[in-house]
Amino acid sequence: MAIQKGNVFTWERTFTEEEVLQFAEFSGDKGRHHLEKDEQGRLVVHGLLTASIGTKIGGDLHYIASEMVSEFKRPVFTGDAILCEVTVTEAEQKEGYQKVSMSSVYTNQHGKAVMTGSVKGIIRD
Repeated sequence: MAIQKGNVFTWERTFTEEEVLQFAEFSGDKGRHHLEKDEQGRLVVHGLLTASIGTKIGGDLHYIASEMVSEFKRPVFTGDAILCEVTVTEAEQKEGYQKVSMSSVYTNQHGKAVMTGSVKGIIRD
């Protein structure tokens, strides 16, 4: 698949309480806000678990990241529907691979940005 500057890819998902608790076990991040429900009965989703929405897109593209930058703008809660939109900002063909940079915006069901980021890496031919 030839990636071109301007290509846009999206993926949406909602994290469950069970997934947040499993991620707390896997990652060792057992901050109180990930384990104790707020007054609305929700847990705060780990930032890196939220970021995994974008890694699904990367996996679909067979993308090998070399640098990732994330800015966490507001909390994500269990039950939130998070849409990740990834835009190719640079794509340069090299011998045997493409050098690809992308930017991402993650928004919740209210249209508010919860995370932004950028990534650099390659896609092998």
